[in-house]
Amino acid sequence: MAHKIDELRKIIEGIKEAEKERSKKQHSKGKLYVRERLELLLDPGSFEEIQWLATTRSTLFGLDKKRVPGDAVIAGYGRINGRPVYVFAQDFSVMGGSIGEAHAEKIVRTIELAIKSGVPVIGIWDSGGARIQEGVAALHGVGRIMKAIVDASGVIPQIALVLGPAAGGAAYAPALMDFTIVVDNITYLFVTGPEVVKEVTGEEVDFERLGGARVHSQVSGVGHFRAKSEEEAIEITKRLLSYLPDNNEAPLPIVDTGDPIEREDPELDSIVPEDPMKAYDMRIVLQKIFDKGSLLEVHAEWGQSIITAFARLGGIPVCIVASQPLVMSGAIDINASCKAARFVRFCDAFNLPIITLVDVPGYMPGTQQEHGGIIRHGAKMLYAYSEATVPKITVIVRKAYGGAYISMGSRSLGADIVLAWPTAEIAVMGAEAAVRILYRRQLAASPNPEEEKKKLVEEFKKTFLNPYRAAELGLVDNVVEPRRTRPKLYQALVALIKKREWRPPRKHGNIPL
Repeated sequence: MAHKIDELRKIIEGIKEAEKERSKKQHSKGKLYVRERLELLLDPGSFEEIQWLATTRSTLFGLDKKRVPGDAVIAGYGRINGRPVYVFAQDFSVMGGSIGEAHAEKIVRTIELAIKSGVPVIGIWDSGGARIQEGVAALHGVGRIMKAIVDASGVIPQIALVLGPAAGGAAYAPALMDFTIVVDNITYLFVTGPEVVKEVTGEEVDFERLGGARVHSQVSGVGHFRAKSEEEAIEITKRLLSYLPDNNEAPLPIVDTGDPIEREDPELDSIVPEDPMKAYDMRIVLQKIFDKGSLLEVHAEWGQSIITAFARLGGIPVCIVASQPLVMSGAIDINASCKAARFVRFCDAFNLPIITLVDVPGYMPGTQQEHGGIIRHGAKMLYAYSEATVPKITVIVRKAYGGAYISMGSRSLGADIVLAWPTAEIAVMGAEAAVRILYRRQLAASPNPEEEKKKLVEEFKKTFLNPYRAAELGLVDNVVEPRRTRPKLYQALVALIKKREWRPPRKHGNIPL
């Protein structure tokens, strides 16, 4: 037996020595080695590796001479702040982290084990894509990974850290996961690289402008979080995980934040400007209402007229969807619609309550939006809110106009509790526009149209631009002082936390694309 144990120890020692050399390659590129990443991510001593001897079975193009134990991906399970997780991390120092058949099966098995165990899975992507030498077997492996991610969707949380390239068909894998974290000067996500782009289209573009971190966090929307370093990306992962349950049937991770639930903030009473055309920062409102230091914004750089974020209220993790008047006055555009819809559907899948704060003047007008499909994409938001069965609480802060009012978690779409501030304006459109349409002939016939218009606008505001008509109709449950929003929201949340809503089983064939 002793010589068998010695043999095992020699194999392990040989792998460690080879990894020391390969880690130097990563360091020379300003990147951490794969095991260093796992050490930062997981609790010390908690990682257990699986299939560490697996390797390619192909002998094509001399692959039998390039076999490396692990086949360019490290997989296993461990803990983050005491919570069990499954992880896989691609090793770019082995054949560019390329995905072969054995490589893919390790990732698939890790995801499958995470589903069976009912715990989150975290993937660290750093790969040039499918392994060319393995041909169709490699492509089959990439497809298997995508299928496994889809099978896990809505069952367990999935987080992707793109800490290097993720190219070709493999670029879709991190995009299929729930959250994608990208890093400046390290992340490169694209379906076709710069050389292919130039060959096919004649366009010259470098890696950064084609698929860098900034592109995906600000333009494409693929990146949910952008970090300045790998260390920051890993810290974001840990913080994000703290808001998420282990699976879609697990209890919410409630913690004591030490922030009194009865806390009031008098500054909220004056935060909305008297001038309805003047903007203010909704982030400040959120910071004053929810537990101090708990706000974690998702997609902060994309679709910015809507804020999506995790936060805590009395220690309970919640999802926030909020208008941002600082950007396009809070008007909803294509990107904001897609951003909000995806976030609402994720939160619904994992039983996280949704709190919506509304200050929306409408959908963004113009041919660019109409031709780009604002109707098609805006429908996603309507669908997501209508479908969600979790507790849904809405606060109307100021403007709530037209179809955009409906889409922002209105009573019509199933909001359980709707609160409004005294500054709420719930109407089909603003006073100026309404008067121009309703009293067009009267104004044209008036000897003093400007004075007449001013009088009619004031009359319209008194009649419609307040929360009281909606409250009379039962569409608003309570008009509250802004300073009392936090305790009122908490009371509603506690009352609804065990809410159950049945929906008939169905396939989702009619989801707007």
